Amino acid sequence: MQEFDHIEAIWAQHDVDVKISADEMLKQAKKEVNSIKTKSLLNIVGMALSIVAIAVLWLFFDFKSITTHIGISIVILAIAIYTFILYKNYKTLTNTDFTRHPADFIADLKSYQIQRYKIYSKLYWFYMIALSIGMILYFFEILMMMSVPMQILTWVITFGWVVFCSTLVRKAVIKKDKERITLLIDKFERINNQFNEPK
Repeated sequence: MQEFDHIEAIWAQHDVDVKISADEMLKQAKKEVNSIKTKSLLNIVGMALSIVAIAVLWLFFDFKSITTHIGISIVILAIAIYTFILYKNYKTLTNTDFTRHPADFIADLKSYQIQRYKIYSKLYWFYMIALSIGMILYFFEILMMMSVPMQILTWVITFGWVVFCSTLVRKAVIKKDKERITLLIDKFERINNQFNEPK
């Protein structure tokens, strides 16, 4: 078993130089960039649709309490601000043509990665706090119409969902984003190096 571990350690240290053509690497990288762009765009569209859904709810239901109106306003504002931040982050990725300016695109990718980390770390907590305050104010009127067991069930499900999204889902998204973008940056740096190598 020790021999196997020793061979595995030697193999891990051995740097295999696999030459992939710059065109093939560029094709793979382009596919990954398009995948990230599509995912980001779908996220933005989803957030925008949730604003529309909440606004429709607000318009067609006759809420009596001022706290409900304030709560819905806070929720819509929080989602709108977060959507705008996601859109700005998306524009960072789409502003540079990586086939004409690979070095600029690598810088944009690094900037995109830092912005994504901020979105899912510091900014996320402001978003969740604003969303939670809005939901509490919104639920104030709605819960008064429910029985006590339904009120408790609503609070437990809502709180559980917020905790689940804020811990497990958020951490998984941060890790996956970081790995994916780091790999993409590495690919573009290798592509850039291959193009800049003297013939």
